[in-house]
Amino acid sequence: MNRLLVAIALAVVAAFAAAWFLEGDAARVGWLGELFLRALKMLIVPLVMFSMIAGITALGDVRRLGRLGGRTVGFYLLTSLIAVVVGTLLVNVVRPGDGVDASAAVTTDPVMDKGGLGVVDLILGFVSDNVVASMANLDLLPIIVFSLAFGAAVSTLGERGAPLVAFFDAGNAAMMRLVHWLMYLAPLGIFGLVAGRFGEAMAAGGRDAFVAELSAVGWYVFTVLAGLAIHAMVVTPLLLWGLTRRSPLAYARGMGKALLTAFGTASSSATLPLTLDGVTEDNGVDRRAAEFVLPLGATVNMDGTALYEAVAAIFIAQALGVDLTLGQQVLVVLTATLAAIGAAGIPEAGLVTMVIVLQAVGLPLEGVGLVLAVDWLLDRFRTAVNVWGDAVAAAVMERHGLAPPS
Repeated sequence: MNRLLVAIALAVVAAFAAAWFLEGDAARVGWLGELFLRALKMLIVPLVMFSMIAGITALGDVRRLGRLGGRTVGFYLLTSLIAVVVGTLLVNVVRPGDGVDASAAVTTDPVMDKGGLGVVDLILGFVSDNVVASMANLDLLPIIVFSLAFGAAVSTLGERGAPLVAFFDAGNAAMMRLVHWLMYLAPLGIFGLVAGRFGEAMAAGGRDAFVAELSAVGWYVFTVLAGLAIHAMVVTPLLLWGLTRRSPLAYARGMGKALLTAFGTASSSATLPLTLDGVTEDNGVDRRAAEFVLPLGATVNMDGTALYEAVAAIFIAQALGVDLTLGQQVLVVLTATLAAIGAAGIPEAGLVTMVIVLQAVGLPLEGVGLVLAVDWLLDRFRTAVNVWGDAVAAAVMERHGLAPPS
């Protein structure tokens, strides 16, 4: 597996080099990435259902589920809140929006269409009136809620539920075997994803246009990346070591394949198969914790996204010459934290969270146009941070969330 990790890392480097030197021609290999991404997405729904139901039934007493679930959600809220506070402090120190020309800020119809969404929509996103439709649309939050309820019900059936427990346990093992097979395509797939997307950016105007695009909002990009780095390399490792006494470096090495795949796919959900494998196989975390915590985390634990949304909202305010009060910035912190958790069941969740945060403090939605040009790039970094946070949460919940064996 170490060879595979090296191969994936080399694929990312080769993809950047191909996009830089071949410019738009690099986009031609994008189909390789699309094929890999489709294969990953093909596994997501059955993997989530099998892993969650198998993990819940393995807990035995449903009361353990309440202990694990409550502590997991509490930990997710804590880490998201910390991430948002880090981003908010940093954006106030750096002030990347000062001097940015906001006159050309335009946004698209999809952003404006999200203007009517609010907290109620986030709550409704937890439950679907058609779970099969949710499966087809990869809306994971209602699928997780259904799997949670179904697994809890099976765990109360005693002997009558034993065949179902065995079925989901075997199905979960089969899904993980499929994940192992798919891993061998990961270097080629990630090369295609990264080279294809960067090639598209180059095709839009060449290297000079790409560099100019980054330079226009360079301090904003720096602020987001610095905030993500502080959270991922300082805060999260400290939580891991302090709460589990695990080595952050060793744990990160075990998650290498998942983190690089998260960067390549820009999707926590698509990376879930590799995250599960890295946490359980490479880092030895108890499957009972991992199979409950990780699917939930891939959907609702968005540390990187929450940090990004807070920084983006305050950056837009600075660019528009709006001075947010302390109370308004506290509102940004709270809204970004809660929206990042609740928006997962809504299509275009990242757009939804951005719109909700802007609406909370009365900023115009057109301001999103200031950050859309680099959103695709930052999305990859914040996704990797999201996946890292999920992986650490699994180790913490193994230590502090599982009830002792009865």
